[in-house]
Amino acid sequence: DLSSVFFTNANTGYAVGDNGIILKTSNAGVDWTVQTNDTSNHLRSVYFTDANSGYAVGWYGTILKTSNAGTIWTAQARGTTNDLYSVFFTDANTGYAVGENGTILKTSNAGTSWKTQSSGTTNLLISVFFTDASTGYVVGSYGTILKTSNAGADWTAQSSGTSNQLYSVYFTDANTGYAVGYNGTLLKTINAGAVWFAQLTGTTNGLLSAYFTDANTGYEVDDYGTILKTSNAGTDWTAQ
Repeated sequence: DLSSVFFTNANTGYAVGDNGIILKTSNAGVDWTVQTNDTSNHLRSVYFTDANSGYAVGWYGTILKTSNAGTIWTAQARGTTNDLYSVFFTDANTGYAVGENGTILKTSNAGTSWKTQSSGTTNLLISVFFTDASTGYVVGSYGTILKTSNAGADWTAQSSGTSNQLYSVYFTDANTGYAVGYNGTLLKTINAGAVWFAQLTGTTNGLLSAYFTDANTGYEVDDYGTILKTSNAGTDWTAQ
């Protein structure tokens, strides 16, 4: 299985997945080639800060880094053996990785070292997203939504109104964000996470990921292969 994909430009992209697989395309997905790395652990998320510098995270606290556009991937010192599910960088040096047992890791030196942040929970954390250098959100099991306003120094639990597992969080601007999850769960905030309200998706399938191309146009994928699209900022969703 492949778990995550990231493109650095229109032609160059990376996908990661089970057994340490990392694939790269240089022609907009027409062809994909396997990249060399030293792990067979499942990889769950990939993120690039520029055309050359990228990170992949996965099981047993695995964090890999490339500085040459994927030619070589090197394991980083991570300070945890908990499975990691998501990685996100706010600039070339500052990044976050989240995972099981409430794990939140932060690097301030482009991945050379990672320090554990106090999340205040032992719930599984599955997705992380920052709207600026200071403000970030994490979602996970039991409807968990955490927010930081000080670059991860403190994380505060938000009221999600659901106990369903949340798999993905995405913001289109500083105030407007979406979280999706189990049983067709879609939550939206228009006030930077102070309040989250449920949106109708028309499905009870698990929603695994959300992505928006602009303020109104967004996509969700579910665990049965369905792609849903909205053209009105989440009010209506149509199967593609």
